Amino acid sequence: MTQNPEYQSRLLDQLIAFRDERDWEQFHTPKNLASALVVEASELLSIFQWTPDSGLHARRAEKREEIEREVADIYIYLLFLAHALGIDLDEAAEKKMALNAEHYPADRARGNARKYTEL
Repeated sequence: MTQNPEYQSRLLDQLIAFRDERDWEQFHTPKNLASALVVEASELLSIFQWTPDSGLHARRAEKREEIEREVADIYIYLLFLAHALGIDLDEAAEKKMALNAEHYPADRARGNARKYTEL
């Protein structure tokens, strides 16, 4: 799939070259990429599993490199998925933030974690 040149970041270009050198595009279907994204997010979560809130700061420091690797994997798969689906991540995030602003007005949402339907 060919993308608009402005959309393709330098990193995305490097990722696509890496993928293509290995003939992996055949495996990069939206379903497979979404699955990989969930797996990597689960691996990130597993680092913190069973850590009490009071111990999160120490766990972050102790596992910093591992956390960075998992976050990078998530980011890479997200870039690949957005590319495969023709989604501009910045544009999608801006649209979502505008929707969130409607759903969660600051005067009603400040200081609580309730869903917008419960505000």
